Amino acid sequence: MRAFARSYGASPLHLLALCASIALAAAAALRVADDPARLRYLAWFAGAVVLHDLVLFPLYALLDRSAAALVRRQRRPAPGSVNYVRAPALLSGLLLLVFWPVISRHSEGAYGTASGLDQSGFLGRWLLLTAALFLGSAVLYALRGRRA
Repeated sequence: MRAFARSYGASPLHLLALCASIALAAAAALRVADDPARLRYLAWFAGAVVLHDLVLFPLYALLDRSAAALVRRQRRPAPGSVNYVRAPALLSGLLLLVFWPVISRHSEGAYGTASGLDQSGFLGRWLLLTAALFLGSAVLYALRGRRA
């Protein structure tokens, strides 16, 4: 096992997970290959890659480095204390990404037709959930600091 890990660079479990993810991506590509809208899928995917790699990644890398620099300026920063900001920010961002159409009311017709409801409360609920995530993280940080 050590010889494999040394030559491969990671454990065999990593290789297994990598092969499984490639197989899943290939299955998705084969499913989409016969779809008449495959060019739209490809354009959407290419746009998402460009948006993420050229815009979003530098933005949240800058925000992360700024948060880490603020933590380092403290007198006695606790190890991993920046993670108390990273975790709720990540969860809040993922929720925003997933529910963006209903938060921004871009799917009013489709959502109303499918569910019979309106989209009036999604923004407020997302903001409350984001506040609760950061508040919970702050409470955990305070408890950890008090214990130390």
